[in-house]
Amino acid sequence: MKHSIALMAVIGCLMFFSLQTVSAGSLLERFKERRAERLNQDAEALFTERSDAAAFANDHISVRHNIAYGDDKLQQLDSYAPRQLQQPAPVVVMVHGGAWRIGDKANSNVVVNKVKRWVPQGIVFISVNYRMLPDAAPAVQAADVAKAVAYVQQHATEFQIDPNQLVLMGHSAGAHLISLLATDVSLQQRYQVKPWLATVALDSAAYDVVEIMERSHYHFYDAAFGKDMAYWQQNSPKLQMKGKIAPFLAVCSSKRPDKPCEQAEAFVTQAKALGSTATLMPEAMTHKEINRDVGVVMPYTIDIEHFLSQQSERWAQQLQPRKP
Repeated sequence: MKHSIALMAVIGCLMFFSLQTVSAGSLLERFKERRAERLNQDAEALFTERSDAAAFANDHISVRHNIAYGDDKLQQLDSYAPRQLQQPAPVVVMVHGGAWRIGDKANSNVVVNKVKRWVPQGIVFISVNYRMLPDAAPAVQAADVAKAVAYVQQHATEFQIDPNQLVLMGHSAGAHLISLLATDVSLQQRYQVKPWLATVALDSAAYDVVEIMERSHYHFYDAAFGKDMAYWQQNSPKLQMKGKIAPFLAVCSSKRPDKPCEQAEAFVTQAKALGSTATLMPEAMTHKEINRDVGVVMPYTIDIEHFLSQQSERWAQQLQPRKP
């Protein structure tokens, strides 16, 4: 009888702890779901606030909207250029973010401060749209970016730019896409993308997609990259990097809980080992600020401009007059 009572007690304890574990697990899952929902709402606000591109057009800035580089309505770009150019200008080609599913080339965080800062200095700013989830997976999006860059290079005279002075910049998912283009030589060759001056990745957390997918991660990564290990590898800039790449600046937020600076540092370390010029720039800024505040006269912008000035005497000349 005593043994039976003891056995019943043990079973009861196990059931209690099992229920506690299930309950804790359920609570944790609900917390994660609510947090993901909140993050999605924040992302919608962050990546969908459009600027009025026409407001930039004035006596000094010329704006051209919705220039098609492909047949799809999302394969378009906007150009912001100085009206008075004495010679072909340096150019920034910008790729917006939005978790590979939202965002727009006219988003205020993408455009406003960068145009205000750089176009008056004689730099052309081009902002790119591309197809997104669920219609286009990241590999297709990267191909769109490649096609857009090649289009800009091939139409350099039309844009009044020097294609040798092209800087490729992207934020968030856009930073992932430009990093993939920077490291995937076959992608460059497929779309006839010529070498460019430098790449500036603004707060990508996806340099190694395999590493992300094999640990706890946000749900939007599943929507973007699915369950196929080969696809994860194909879309990992770090794993696609086999040799020297264009000078690379990896800006990362040291405030984000998913620690993008760890992936950025590993990417930069590998790039350097392969002979590339690569710089890690951790910033105590939010994901939004890292994009929005490029162009605001502050040490952050000056550091980015210093990196660009180091890559080319032409960029150093263009940026010198506005340094505080």
